[in-house]
Amino acid sequence: MISLEKLENNLGLWKQIVLIFFFLLATPLVIITSVFALYSFENTGKEKANKIQAVLPQNHLFKPEVLAASTTSEPEITSDISTADARVEIIKNYLRFYKSPLEPYAQLIVAESDKNNLDWRLLVAIAQQESNLCKVIPENSYNCWGWGIHTEGTLKFDSYEQAIRVIAIGLRKNYIEKGYNTIEEIMKKYTPRSNGSWAFGVNKFMEDMTLPLY
Repeated sequence: MISLEKLENNLGLWKQIVLIFFFLLATPLVIITSVFALYSFENTGKEKANKIQAVLPQNHLFKPEVLAASTTSEPEITSDISTADARVEIIKNYLRFYKSPLEPYAQLIVAESDKNNLDWRLLVAIAQQESNLCKVIPENSYNCWGWGIHTEGTLKFDSYEQAIRVIAIGLRKNYIEKGYNTIEEIMKKYTPRSNGSWAFGVNKFMEDMTLPLY
C-alpha cells in the first residue's frame, strides 16, 4: 500500500507541475497582450500627430497648400477645435491671449492670407513685432504693421479691415512676388536698419502660433 506521506508528496509534485504549466502558458499571453496594447497606443499617438502636422505649417512665407483646409477636413489641434479652419481658431486664441483688438478679424486675416498666398501667421507676427498687436500705434490709424512709415508720418487706414486687406496685397506684390521669400529677406526691405532683431521676433511669433497654447 502507498503510504499517506508518499501520496501527499506525489500530490505536491503534481501541484507544482500544474502551476509551472499555467505559468508557462500565461506568460506569453501577457507579453503578447502588452505588446499589442503598446502598439495600439503608439499608432493612436502617431495618427494624432499626423493630424496636427496636417494643419501646422513649416516656417516659410508661402501659403502651404496643405493649409487650404476646408470644414470637411476635421483638423484636430485641441479638444476645443473639431470643425472649421483650425488656423482661424489658433489666431483668434492667440490674439485673445494678448488682448489685441485684431481678435474679431481672425477669419479675415486667414482669408486674406490665403487670397494673397501668404503664410497665415505672417500678418499677425508682423503686427506683434511692430506694435505689440496694435497696442502702440498712432491714434486712429489702424496701422498695426508700421506700414508706409515715412518722415512726414505714418499711413492711416479707415479700419482694421481695410488695413488687413491693403497690407496683405502689399506683402504679396512688393515682397513675395519680387523674391523676398524669407523673413530675413523681407526685413532688408521692410526695416533695413534692423540689426536682425526684427526677423528674430517675427520668426519667433510665427513659431508661437504653431503651439497649442492659445
